Amino acid sequence: MAWTEKDEEREERISMRIIVDTYSPEEQAWGWHAYLDDTMDFPFEARCVTEREESPLKEGETIRVVGMSPTDPTLSQMFVTIEWMDRELGVPLEQLEPLEAGHDTEQAIADWQYWLDR
Repeated sequence: MAWTEKDEEREERISMRIIVDTYSPEEQAWGWHAYLDDTMDFPFEARCVTEREESPLKEGETIRVVGMSPTDPTLSQMFVTIEWMDRELGVPLEQLEPLEAGHDTEQAIADWQYWLDR
């Protein structure tokens, strides 16, 4: 995994908005889930940038993200619900890159990616 340089603005947003008032890893994970759910503007188009064992998506595949998955979040993985082959299923947000998404959605995904990389 590549090391990411510290971003003070992002660090401030994470500590003061996303994981503020959380005392355990589980609470932090739910803080992230709430932030992503509140900030991302669903639906949006995204592309799979990496294949994952727990996901059927192939690299380069374009899909529509329709919401946060009901799968319990962890500090290493968040799932979003996508439309894929006439059904909806959850896939890791980490494997997606937004294509047609607003600034807030792009920033929220970048914040999550930053958290994972740090």
